[in-house]
Amino acid sequence: MNTSRLSETTVEYRRTAVIKLDTPEGADGSLRETVEQFKHCANTASEWCWHGDDGYHVTSKARAERALYDQLRDETDLTANLVQKGIRRAVEAVKSGVERLKRGENTSRPYFSADSAVYDKRSATFHRDHASLSTVDGRVECDYILPDDSEIPPSKYVSNEDFEFRMAHLQYRDGDWYLHASMLKVEKGESSESDAEHRTVLGVDLGVNNIAVASTGRFWSADEFNHWRNEYEKRRGSLQQCGSRHAHQNVESVGRKETGRFEIYLHSVANELIEEAVGHDCSQIVFEDLSGIRENVPNATWQHSWAFRRLYEYVEYKAEEYGVGVVQVDPRNTSKRCSTCGFTHGDNRSGEAFCCQKCGYENHADYNASKNIGLQYLRRRQNADDGGAPVDVRLNRGTLNVSGEYVPPASVEA
Repeated sequence: MNTSRLSETTVEYRRTAVIKLDTPEGADGSLRETVEQFKHCANTASEWCWHGDDGYHVTSKARAERALYDQLRDETDLTANLVQKGIRRAVEAVKSGVERLKRGENTSRPYFSADSAVYDKRSATFHRDHASLSTVDGRVECDYILPDDSEIPPSKYVSNEDFEFRMAHLQYRDGDWYLHASMLKVEKGESSESDAEHRTVLGVDLGVNNIAVASTGRFWSADEFNHWRNEYEKRRGSLQQCGSRHAHQNVESVGRKETGRFEIYLHSVANELIEEAVGHDCSQIVFEDLSGIRENVPNATWQHSWAFRRLYEYVEYKAEEYGVGVVQVDPRNTSKRCSTCGFTHGDNRSGEAFCCQKCGYENHADYNASKNIGLQYLRRRQNADDGGAPVDVRLNRGTLNVSGEYVPPASVEA
């Protein structure tokens, strides 16, 4: 029986197009300085909003702008709009932090380390083949580097006149500049729930050897984290044996350095996780429920447990800027379940190796778990019976549907 319903409605399709830029000669320095000054605005505003001038967190954009706008205009060469965007970016992040505090969760002041700046239609002019961006040295025009195939993102959205540019995040990574452009298409008329567009989610597994593994097959090694965790543990142990007041003060200093180093590292991982989700057009990033993470990851230390929660917090508030949701799901059996056939057994996993005892599927255990975490969200959503668009788990190529069946990309199917 067809249960789809027809209605007169306005449907909005939001997409993020990740566009590589061809910057003109000599523009790199201007863009770099613009991003640095934008980060200065955001971090200055974050510091002020987190502590406030009366000891309370400030979550009002208007109040923050009244207090900081003139100061930051004097301290930077940014246009008025970019200064405002830096302040507002901080306020939104502080708002997310305050909500977590209200829920009794641990969090800290948002800190912006990524080489990124926010542009809207006042600070940038978006064309179909290039963009004109405000910088500390005036406007810079950058051509887009797009795939020749108009059906492959981001060409699919940039070349489609029905999609309107709304705003964009300028980002610098691996020696190149990118625009993460938020685009909107509005359709009016008769629509059916069964005709809704497919959406995809990114499953993420957290672990001791790999701090994060995405369902797209991207790994973030924990080698650096584990190395410094061991080094700081040795320093603390040596100082604690002394027992003097000076040694106690040094222990506290080591703790602050450890936290600072790890927060920078986790910010980097969070930024790359979001890039992975945006680059694969994912609507949600799905983590396992962190409430029992020490039980689910037996070898995890208290530092790992802290890092998992902090990483989730960073992804949660950063992803909001890109219109990407962040959710947690029940992690039971995600490490023992075969993401291909669904067979669940403790013998399926041995260390980092996964081999299904039923169908023979073999892969890295953390990667298999990341797919199961995404599938867990799909099953939860299906059981909720809330209708809406079909959702799949995003892989490196293609997707998995709620039954665990592989669906190749459209270009392969053709």
